[in-house]
Amino acid sequence: MKEFLFVFRADFSKMGERSPEQMQASMKKWMDWISGIAAQNKLVDRGNRLEPAGKVLRPDNIVTDGPFTEIKETLAGYTIVKADTLEEATELAKGCPVLETGGNVEIREIGKM
Repeated sequence: MKEFLFVFRADFSKMGERSPEQMQASMKKWMDWISGIAAQNKLVDRGNRLEPAGKVLRPDNIVTDGPFTEIKETLAGYTIVKADTLEEATELAKGCPVLETGGNVEIREIGKM
C-alpha cells in the first residue's frame, strides 16, 4: 500500500464565532471520520491541526509573514492514510468534515526517498 497526505484547507472567516457546543459537535465529526478510517486499518498518522500564524523563508533569507497572506484559505491541518491508489485515497477523503464548511482536502501521494 502507498501512503497519502491529506492537506486540509479552510477559510476561517466564513465560519464565524462558534459556541462551545458547536465546537464540540465539530470535533466529534472529525473524530468519527478519523475513527472510520482507522477501523479500516488505513490510518497511518491522524496528524494535527495547524495554527494559522507562520513564516515563509524564501531564497536569500527573505522572511515573510505567512504562510499565505495573499489568499483567504488557510492550511488547517493534515492526516496521513494508506491506500492502494489515489482514487481509493480520494474516496477516504470524501467524508472529511472540512468539506461541510466550504474547505477542501488536497490528496497527495507521499513518495519514498
